[in-house]
Amino acid sequence: MDLAEVEATARAAHTGQTDKAGRPYAEHLRAVAEGVRLRGGDDEQIAAAWLHDAVEDDRLSHAWLEDAALTRRTKDIVLAVTKRSGEPPEEYAARVLATPGALLVKEADLAHNADPARLAVLDDATRTRLTAKYARMRALLGLA
Repeated sequence: MDLAEVEATARAAHTGQTDKAGRPYAEHLRAVAEGVRLRGGDDEQIAAAWLHDAVEDDRLSHAWLEDAALTRRTKDIVLAVTKRSGEPPEEYAARVLATPGALLVKEADLAHNADPARLAVLDDATRTRLTAKYARMRALLGLA
């Protein structure tokens, strides 16, 4: 799959989904992909950025990902940044750090998630909780 096909697939998979602020979820995917590009990421990482939440959000299955015409590296990055139910943050961070190319994707994801403009529209309790969550993950990943 080329990047245009990956983007179209991700957008289709997340159709109708919104973020915590009620914005179309594809805006987040685009921002993360652009964040990866601006940080010097390659096409495999940009593809993973478009797909980074697809498996986690049950929009695409593990089987779809394994069968997709993507490089093994792109698939590994997507799997690395896919949170698993009940997984401690330390284990999640260790997997991201152990997977070549995944840290840049997660860094772009955290940067967009923690954008003050995005957080400002949330209620105080949610904003406080998410700010602490993102700061903790940045610290675990050595990005703080």
